[in-house]
Amino acid sequence: MITVAQVVEYLQTPHQVVACGKDEVQKNGLLTLSMLSVVTGCLLGFLLRALELTELEKQYFSFPGELLMRLLKMLILPLITSSLMSGLATMDSNACGKMGLITLTYYLWTTFMAVTVGIILVTSIHPGAAAQKEEYAVAKAALSSADALLDLIRNMFPSNLIEASFQQYRTVLVPVVKTSGFPNSPGKSISFVYFVPDGENPEINRPVLLEITPSPEMTYQTLPGTSNEMNVLGIVIFSATIGLLLGKMGERGIPLVNVCQCLNEAVMRIVSMAVWYFPFGIVFLIAGKILEMEDPSVIGKKLGLYAITVVSGLVIHGLVLLPLLFIIVTRKNPFVFIRGILQALLIALATSSSSATLPITLKCLLENNGIDRRVARFVLPVGATINMDGTALYEAVAAIFIAQVNDYDLDLGQIITISITATAASIGAAGIPQSGLITMVIVLTSVGLPTDEITLIIAVDWALDRFRTVTNVLGDALAAGIIAHICKQDFAPEKVCITLGEKGTGAIVDAPKDINYTYTSISESESSLHPFCTHKDWF
Repeated sequence: MITVAQVVEYLQTPHQVVACGKDEVQKNGLLTLSMLSVVTGCLLGFLLRALELTELEKQYFSFPGELLMRLLKMLILPLITSSLMSGLATMDSNACGKMGLITLTYYLWTTFMAVTVGIILVTSIHPGAAAQKEEYAVAKAALSSADALLDLIRNMFPSNLIEASFQQYRTVLVPVVKTSGFPNSPGKSISFVYFVPDGENPEINRPVLLEITPSPEMTYQTLPGTSNEMNVLGIVIFSATIGLLLGKMGERGIPLVNVCQCLNEAVMRIVSMAVWYFPFGIVFLIAGKILEMEDPSVIGKKLGLYAITVVSGLVIHGLVLLPLLFIIVTRKNPFVFIRGILQALLIALATSSSSATLPITLKCLLENNGIDRRVARFVLPVGATINMDGTALYEAVAAIFIAQVNDYDLDLGQIITISITATAASIGAAGIPQSGLITMVIVLTSVGLPTDEITLIIAVDWALDRFRTVTNVLGDALAAGIIAHICKQDFAPEKVCITLGEKGTGAIVDAPKDINYTYTSISESESSLHPFCTHKDWF
């Protein structure tokens, strides 16, 4: 039997230090390439704006970035299902319940913190005073808050799991024309006679009959419909339920748990290979979005102060409050932890989708920050679905901004209503680009603000959406670190298979709770065993 002391001594041998050093060079090189790709994409986008490319040329130019988004979205479904099922199935039911309660409480608390920061900033800076309202706006019918919340609950229980992988339920408004007419002559048109000067002889007036048909009265009927977006919330709830039940089934559930673990391992290996394409795709993804945006100078005049307010709130919440909470709970340096997930944050900035960033976030937490895989597999998929700190802050700021533009004074009760509805609406926001505009309707209707005024902020939303996605991903990752620290005493130590010496010899030992080891097939002279990385389950 190999002891932990022998493992530590083995890890200190020179060839192991060299192996770890090579991994560090690869990780830092990939991170550097990703950072350069963001800068290159911004510069290339602004330089190409001078060429005034056609829509077709922009579409061709953005194709490599589109491939990046499609690749990431392809991995969302297998990663969420395999992570939740295998992660919850291998945990003790009491520990799982405790972790779930702490996770949900933490997510709700940090979301409410973000909303509070946004309300304080927007009421202090008052960006609506400097904004220019559009002279012409087309009013559109919007769902009520009740219908939007009911849609959220319906999506928690999808009627068809296959359909949930590419569609979600959404109530649609269908216009219905009422029979129009005036009381005196119902259903008949009204005629007017005008005298218009003749074109050849202005002294002669010719009669012109003008028949006026009254405009029809429109009402809207709610009907069930769908939208072409993955129902992540329903898939998360189903996968979590199956995972909990598999854990209670004992030996009968082991085959399916092994399948989920193998699927999760395969997805992570795909991510490890595809990650080298990301710097190339990021360049075209960001440059393509810059080519599509409106004139920056015009946007800056209308919405510059509003954008500064939102970004300031995101910076305060993401770089001050969340790290401070991390320090209080774990007594560790949060910025060392954040450095380990920089790759995921850059992907979030480029893709503007927390769900698409999920594979990279999971990879960074396991390999760079040494988070227990059982914690990461639960906290991250749930967080990518319901933890939307940046979206909640953005919605609160946008709602009060629209009220300021329309000279609508909000009292304390209405501000509290905005804070509560923004917290609730962010939970229902899908982890896809610009999903906050959809749930914004709930916040606006809760205090009687006009929903058609959302058009005021659309011009700058594409950029702010990227910054709030970075905040969402950062919040998920820090939550995994905090919950792993709180629950580390509740999990049994992982079993690790270590092969030392000749090929085929080995033993099972108990790994320390604060260290995760990795095991791969190795030759007689080489080994890939080093701390703070995990690739395979040994329970």
